[in-house]
Amino acid sequence: MSKPQSPLKRVGSYLKGQHRSVLFIAILTIAASALTLAGPYLLGRAIDGFIIPKERAGLTRACLLLAAVYAASAFVAWIQARLLASVSQRTVWRMRGDLFSHIQNLPLRYFTGKKQGDLMSRATNDIENVSNTLNQSLVQLLSSALSIVGSFAVMVWLQPLLTAVAISTVPLLFLASRRIGAATKKQFRLQQLELGAINGYIEETVSGRRIVTLFNQEDRAERQFGEMNGRLRTAGVKAQLISGLMGPSMNVLGHLNYLLIAAAGGWLAAGGHASAGVIVSFLAYSRQFSSPINELANQYNLIQAGIAGAERVFETMDVPSEHDGAEPSEPLPGSGRSLRNSAVTFDRVGFAYSPEAPILEEISFRSEPGSMTALVGPTGAGKTTIMSLLARFYEPTSGSIFIGGEEIGSMDKRMLRSRIGIVLQDSVLFKGTIRDNIRYGRLDASEAEIERAAKAASAHGFITRMPDGYDTELSADGGSLSQGQRQLLCIARTLLADPDILILDEATSSVDTLAEQRIQQAMAVLVEGRTSFVIAHRLSTIRAADTILVVDGGRIVQQGNHEQLSSVQGLYRDLHTRHFQSVS
Repeated sequence: MSKPQSPLKRVGSYLKGQHRSVLFIAILTIAASALTLAGPYLLGRAIDGFIIPKERAGLTRACLLLAAVYAASAFVAWIQARLLASVSQRTVWRMRGDLFSHIQNLPLRYFTGKKQGDLMSRATNDIENVSNTLNQSLVQLLSSALSIVGSFAVMVWLQPLLTAVAISTVPLLFLASRRIGAATKKQFRLQQLELGAINGYIEETVSGRRIVTLFNQEDRAERQFGEMNGRLRTAGVKAQLISGLMGPSMNVLGHLNYLLIAAAGGWLAAGGHASAGVIVSFLAYSRQFSSPINELANQYNLIQAGIAGAERVFETMDVPSEHDGAEPSEPLPGSGRSLRNSAVTFDRVGFAYSPEAPILEEISFRSEPGSMTALVGPTGAGKTTIMSLLARFYEPTSGSIFIGGEEIGSMDKRMLRSRIGIVLQDSVLFKGTIRDNIRYGRLDASEAEIERAAKAASAHGFITRMPDGYDTELSADGGSLSQGQRQLLCIARTLLADPDILILDEATSSVDTLAEQRIQQAMAVLVEGRTSFVIAHRLSTIRAADTILVVDGGRIVQQGNHEQLSSVQGLYRDLHTRHFQSVS
């Protein structure tokens, strides 16, 4: 198995396609470093050639030349910063796009137990940390390397003995940075984990605000947030404190190095072994030699935050896509293939998240083309999981599922799902107009088709009574619509998609009796000629089903139609009896 690439190398791979800009930035960095290196040399020449001899005309020319060098250095740095901002933003733009695209193709199993806020944090905070590191540290690495190498070469040329003194503290610099850096990296990784956790909790409490208020749990929510916020603060303080040791440590060693050079330079100047200008130039170069190390040390927290962010981003991107692996080399066309006249067969299907805790065992049944199959049973029996396997949201751990005699594992997932319509118990709407939310089922639908689907779902009436009708803007949670109205829009969306196989997962549980009757009338038209599956706790919903599967404990314990199952002792009869007792 090949060793995984480091986060820095993987971030670097996103610079592909920007070679010219990166090359130009490198050229500008070299130019800026050369101008920076020229300054101390010109200063030393001015001292020895014009200040000590008191030649004012030459000194004026030297000052003008120095001013021009520093002005050119500032101009080059400005151009460099503009180019770097463009490169870094384009890089994180690609990373953010790839991350979002990958999230869209992850299997549902990945999201089980994952907090939405943590995923949001990876796409926002962690990516932003990478952006800051690129924008502020990318050029710093190159310019620091050039400054160190260039300064060292000039120092050896000016005074070899003083150079030996200058590099005497370098081992201490590297030892301190290595020790502090290792501890800093650990703390910044912990800080990013705590940040993701707190983002997840905020998203959870905001989306569930009504429940928090209903049960008077505001104080508990504040207390839990305070605990998480405290852990984040502790992690942040530790990360900043440890990384904060880097700068002072480097500064102390830098000042020690400067003191040693000044003392040795003074001794050499007093003995006539070096001029004052050479000593001044050497001191300036020694600063340029040690300063890059100090600057990198001071930015170490930013670099480690960027690395920690990149690790979390690539951790998500390394999760295999739902469409990786055993998919046909040539995907089947979605619109050109119909599954309407195909039977659905489950053959000894089993499913488990882990071998120790099976969810489904030995599920076997056959639904004929155009038939309605109802699944009933207590909560948690596995009814929704069975339908999730049919849509390939999860893959069975044993057995096989066939549609029209073809195992669905060999079908293209996108094609399969394009022919299956699902109405979930939880209504999901998106920010936009009512028309946009219905059209989500088929983007090329005409206005007449949208209205026809809304009428079939008994939604047209309340839509036309709204201020802007079909153009009424909705928020992500459906705004001021009732739960029943939101569900009717979801049913209209599925109707518009015109699926071959229909799955209704407690689709009418959130609507009143009158609306349920209207929906059932629309469903009678919808299911005609289609193979349909209905999951419902209301037994009145599934009376007309051709086959009723009674599921309990992950197994099918009874199978038949309403009359057959009502006439024998069993779970269905018990459910039926309790249903009418609760109604009465």
